[in-house]
Amino acid sequence: MAGIGFSLKRLFSKKGVFALCRAYGYAGVICAGPMVLGVMLLTGMSLVSRLAGIGAHDRELMNSMLTYSILWSLVVTSWLNMVVTRYIADMIYQEKSETIMPAFYGSTAIMLVIAAVSYGIFLHFSGIDPIYRLESFWFSLILVVVWSETIFLTALKDFKGIVIAFAISLMFGFIIALFSVIFGKATVSTMMICVIISYGVLMVWYYKLLTDYFPNSSGSKFSFLRWLDKYGTLAFIGGFSNLGLYAHIVIMYFGPLREQVEGLFYGAPPYDAPALIAFFSILITTVNYVTSVEVRFYPKYRDYYSLFNENGSVRDIEQANKSMINVLRRELTYAAHKQLVCTILFVVFGSYVMGRIGMGFSELSVAIFQFLCAGYGLYAICNTIMLTLLYFEDYFGALLGTASFALVSVGASVYSILYLPTNFFGFGFVLAGAAYYFVVWIRLEWYLRRLPYFLLCRQAVVPSSESGFFASLCDRLDDRQNRISEKKRIKLEKKADKIRGKQKDKNRKGTAADV
Repeated sequence: MAGIGFSLKRLFSKKGVFALCRAYGYAGVICAGPMVLGVMLLTGMSLVSRLAGIGAHDRELMNSMLTYSILWSLVVTSWLNMVVTRYIADMIYQEKSETIMPAFYGSTAIMLVIAAVSYGIFLHFSGIDPIYRLESFWFSLILVVVWSETIFLTALKDFKGIVIAFAISLMFGFIIALFSVIFGKATVSTMMICVIISYGVLMVWYYKLLTDYFPNSSGSKFSFLRWLDKYGTLAFIGGFSNLGLYAHIVIMYFGPLREQVEGLFYGAPPYDAPALIAFFSILITTVNYVTSVEVRFYPKYRDYYSLFNENGSVRDIEQANKSMINVLRRELTYAAHKQLVCTILFVVFGSYVMGRIGMGFSELSVAIFQFLCAGYGLYAICNTIMLTLLYFEDYFGALLGTASFALVSVGASVYSILYLPTNFFGFGFVLAGAAYYFVVWIRLEWYLRRLPYFLLCRQAVVPSSESGFFASLCDRLDDRQNRISEKKRIKLEKKADKIRGKQKDKNRKGTAADV
């Protein structure tokens, strides 16, 4: 992410309002583009389906299928995201960029298998029409590939290409949907196909960007699995973070607000719509972390660590430590203040718009929206602190924070639907954000006071040998891949020998005929 930050810094250095808007636009698309695309598609397809005259039940079914597919794919990919990110960073640092695309193929294949089996079983018993099952299944698999591609796209500096791909794919899906309305072919099935085409265009375009940036590929497709033994904690950090972020939405499908759409597809409209809008309140902090915190903090971080490698004096190290921590605290404080202002604006003006302008939101939805804005605001602040802990390789601290966030999010949300009145739904997510903040903030302060100790005394004197379940699994997969490759090579050689033999016989017969 530091590489993205420094590239964006050049954009922010340009003068003018247009240049500033362009820089923030690039940062927003890169940091939160896929989720924004999902929200925009959900909203846009809902409007197009209304324009086409599709019934309320069919619209709810379409929204449920889209929502379930998005959430399922995000949960599946979240368990490998951070591990793969660490692998990419290490390979780039070691100047082994040729190993990155094989890791993309291997990690994506694993996630596709997991998503296909788990979501396929759910869809089989979902009780919806077979064509809807097929479209939902197809959409979820495309999403898995797109989420995987976004991990690898963090290594790219082609912001213009990423934004163009994002915009064109979105517009392409909308245009096809509008054409289906014009020609009277708009149905739930055709709307789903339009969404699939939109994400499919994005998937192919992102893949083209990746292959252009990493044209060479060599090495095993499963080498990244060794990083699960080294940095397995990162898998749980990513998984718990997404579990806490989305669990409260799914839990509401089992409470008093739930409405059965069809079969196993449920919804909670008074909760879903406020959650969708409240999510946008965290974008400013997400973008700010890359454009401000990392750009200003990373140089101090790099200078401090370089003093240990370059025999810096104790006084220089102490001064660098103090300067780095001061910058970090200042930037985190600024980020928190910006998020606080954004949350207040969303609560005040968002509630007014939802309650007064006739958007169809009830008083219950407005009350839930206010709680969710507070919860998402706390989450955004905590996420910046957690990412800072990862900078210092405090994986245990980040795990404590995300685990507490997930545990409280699930537990408090279940408690809410069982014992609290409906206008307090969303309060459980606020408690989860508060617990998350309490753990990561105390952990960061504690860790920073002991930073020299963790840097000098907690490192292994002798590098640990590669061992563990995933290293053994990687070896077996590599052996299997090598055997398959060897069989193919032998088969091709035999085929080539056979062709050469036929050619020799033909030449020999031709020579005899000439004689």
